[in-house]
Amino acid sequence: MNKISYKTYLNDRLKQVDFHGQLTHPLYVQVTFDRKTIFFKSYYFELFSKARYLLDIPPLKPKGPELKDVIAKETDVIDFIIEKHKNDFSLEVFKKDYTYFSQDLCDATESGFLDYMYTFFRDEGIPSMGDLIKYNGRNVVAHDLMRDLKKILNKALYDKLVENSYHYSPPYLPLYGFMEQTKKWPTLCLTVMEWDNIETVKAFKEYVELHYPNMKSTQLIGQVNNQSNYRRKDV
Repeated sequence: MNKISYKTYLNDRLKQVDFHGQLTHPLYVQVTFDRKTIFFKSYYFELFSKARYLLDIPPLKPKGPELKDVIAKETDVIDFIIEKHKNDFSLEVFKKDYTYFSQDLCDATESGFLDYMYTFFRDEGIPSMGDLIKYNGRNVVAHDLMRDLKKILNKALYDKLVENSYHYSPPYLPLYGFMEQTKKWPTLCLTVMEWDNIETVKAFKEYVELHYPNMKSTQLIGQVNNQSNYRRKDV
């Protein structure tokens, strides 16, 4: 097989952007194979640029992920894809698999979960809470929001919010809870690449059976697989 080379670089042809208080050019990826080269924006640069990845706990100085964290994630997924296709590599196959395997399943399911929360509170006659979540919830971690809601909602309403999510939202809650238990900030994500490992699925099954005994673990695993496969159709 012809040699494959790649690198990450700051694209100084583009305007600088804010990366958690640091002005920087966007991070890009370059991959070369068979005398052809492709360039594209780093998925993890976009992901970890989101406001919800910034830790802002007064009086401490706000702190966000660093570029080295982004580059490490890029290296992991690129090496994974190259190894996966060591006998049938092409730039077209690489870009398709990069788009698919780099995806954070927590990020992919969070938006649908917030939409569910919006509908839930409107149906419960608390529309302002639904609007607050819909229009301002994108900058906070939905799992953290649920942790706070548990403190302020009455138990019956909170339990209904969780229970209904099993039926009317993507499997965000168990996914994020599992991920948070196994990862450390700042790289709080669970990628399709990681989910592709049977050991990850087994560990998730054990987590669900311990923390969500009212849910069938195999059903939740199926929902995650469906979410993953559905998104692959968009690649």
